[in-house]
Amino acid sequence: MSENYIQMIREDKVYPIVRCKDAEQTIEIAKALVEGGIRVLEINVENPSIYPAIAEVSKFAKVCAGGIITSLQADAAFESGAQLISSPIFQMNMVKISKNKRVPFIAGASTANEAYNAWKSRIPLIKLYPTDAMGGVKYIEDILRQMPFLSLMPMGNIKLNEVVTYIRAGASAVGVGRDFYLGFTPKEITNRTKEILKEIKDFTEWTQKQI
Repeated sequence: MSENYIQMIREDKVYPIVRCKDAEQTIEIAKALVEGGIRVLEINVENPSIYPAIAEVSKFAKVCAGGIITSLQADAAFESGAQLISSPIFQMNMVKISKNKRVPFIAGASTANEAYNAWKSRIPLIKLYPTDAMGGVKYIEDILRQMPFLSLMPMGNIKLNEVVTYIRAGASAVGVGRDFYLGFTPKEITNRTKEILKEIKDFTEWTQKQI
């Protein structure tokens, strides 16, 4: 069952990351994203008040608790209902927790070496961050040219209008943060979500026809 969450992310190909200090606003954004068709989203644990938001959102969506770097944070996330955890870094402690709890762990990596080590530890989806600072689409292409077996999810200041470009470069999925929701009403967030999912679907169908 847990592996299915990762498969959902790979199928949807766009992965929203909600970073907000206010729990109510976090829930509002999450509802708008799910209304637009998102199945799995990340809620970054900005502060302890976000755990109740995770508990609420997990009632209607699959939630990955993001920014987890300690076992105490991981335990609090699971108790709140998170089905996955992610970290900005790759560390064996999180790998062990993931295996013991039988929940997916999305590890963070910045370099090709870190990404390879995460893959060796059987991390099913590797968050490459911060992709924009490391070279953007070209950085993804360069890494995958040498290691095409890696399942990479670039994130870090990526815009919605760049998602398909990253998918074309070989990304398994693309993480998008504030460009999904910042400055937009819930209705606008829902519409933006529907638009990007349709764009991805159209691109995927077109690609399949070329094979």
